[in-house]
Amino acid sequence: MAYDITVNGTTHHVDVDGDTPLLWVLRDVLAMTGTKFGCGAGLCGACTVQLDGVATRSCITRVDSLGDAAVTTIEAVGATAAGASVQKAWLEGQVPQCGYCQSGQIMSASALLARNPDPTDAEIDVAMAGNICRCGTYPRIRAAIRAAARSNAKGD
Repeated sequence: MAYDITVNGTTHHVDVDGDTPLLWVLRDVLAMTGTKFGCGAGLCGACTVQLDGVATRSCITRVDSLGDAAVTTIEAVGATAAGASVQKAWLEGQVPQCGYCQSGQIMSASALLARNPDPTDAEIDVAMAGNICRCGTYPRIRAAIRAAARSNAKGD
């Protein structure tokens, strides 16, 4: 079947089965490899993208379920205010260790800050609970989210 999907502001015509996970459309059809495969069951968060600004696991999101939703991936999240501040805080805080999970972490963190510019630690924990970091950089992740929120508040 053919589907028109909007990814990072561009409409793409893809010819895939409707049950194809969005992750594989992004990686294999559109050659956007920033979104990572982790578990394939929506449990680890490595494949997180945003659908209309909401953090979503692309490995369990069927392409036929997208409708008119706008997909944002790690390749374009830096064009948003929340995404740019998160990416900057990630670099300044030296968050990544191995880096594999970081695109998903950044997508979840930027979705959080876009809807809640000053989250509490508890709200950060809830928003990031679906993102696993095998390296255990959780304290740096939380610190970077807090730094990005402060930066946004100052207008940096």
